[in-house]
Amino acid sequence: MINALFAALLLQTAPAAHDVCPVVVPPPEEMASWAAPRSLDAGRTAAGAAVLTPGAAVMARLSSTPDVRYVVRPEKPGGSVSHGGLFTFTVATPGRYRIALGSAAWIDVLADGKPATSVAHGHGPACTGIRKMVDFDLGAGRYVLQVAGNGTAALPLMVTKLPA
Repeated sequence: MINALFAALLLQTAPAAHDVCPVVVPPPEEMASWAAPRSLDAGRTAAGAAVLTPGAAVMARLSSTPDVRYVVRPEKPGGSVSHGGLFTFTVATPGRYRIALGSAAWIDVLADGKPATSVAHGHGPACTGIRKMVDFDLGAGRYVLQVAGNGTAALPLMVTKLPA
């Protein structure tokens, strides 16, 4: 009985994967720039979308959701107190690309105004600050990344090509 109580206590006090960590762990090699993002204002319209460079992390400054004009309505747009924004990025080499976020915000990757289908999603490595990762198989071309439903105006964000 005491062992069961002790085990239950340990489970309650053990940190979750994304709780405050005693040390920051470096991100995976293909996401090395996550540790030093540059500031970038998100666009409020497709015409004014901010440009992301695959492999380069940003600290995105998002707008209030009511101020963003999405290309397509996000499946989970968030409420009037949430934040979002629009970005573009260009894929030169077809392959699997990962969108990494520092929160659980909703994302859509659009090609010619149509949502791309994700092929994998999950949490980032513990203690890296990466909360969510979503993978897409993308061909060469220009894409729009819509971010919706973020709880704050700041969002660490990155697009990166995964190794083959």
